[in-house]
Amino acid sequence: MLASRHSIAAIALTLFAVSACKKKPEIVPPPTPAPVAPAPVAPRLNQDSIEAARRAADAAARAAADAADARRRSAEMESVRSAIAAKVYFDYDKDDIRDDAKATLDAKVGILNANTAVRLRIAGHTDSRGSDEYNLALGQRRAAAVQRYLVGRGVSASRFETVSFGKERPASQGENESSWSQNRRGEFEIIAGGDNLRMPR
Repeated sequence: MLASRHSIAAIALTLFAVSACKKKPEIVPPPTPAPVAPAPVAPRLNQDSIEAARRAADAAARAAADAADARRRSAEMESVRSAIAAKVYFDYDKDDIRDDAKATLDAKVGILNANTAVRLRIAGHTDSRGSDEYNLALGQRRAAAVQRYLVGRGVSASRFETVSFGKERPASQGENESSWSQNRRGEFEIIAGGDNLRMPR
């Protein structure tokens, strides 16, 4: 009986020692969650670069518009100069304004009214037939007839001067009607105000 108590006590002591020696379970921390990558952010554009590009585009657009305007103005001035320089022609030994010349002169009236600073020299010419004196007088009558026509359409006489070259400056050198008809003419030269010509509006 006593031995039996001793063995129970030994077993209990052994169990106690075993349980006392048993390691406490390690506390394992929960796994750290993987870092979440931030959502991709669009790269910030350099504001100075944007502004510089905008200014460059604006400057290029202005330059293109200015160039187009310069071409338009140049073409307009060329058209006005051409209309002013258009010659009128006369019949043999006449200073009357022909019907075909009236349309040419009427176009000049509109341009002169739109360009009030313009002054013109009207030059009268003749063909080669007749004396120098006669042809100088005939050329002067032709220039004066052109001036009267323009003044009659409302352009001030002070905007013109007239000159005659008679037969001294032929446009064509032939001695036939084809050449003579080209030489019986009135010519026009801008002598003031021709720097900024514009078409009538």
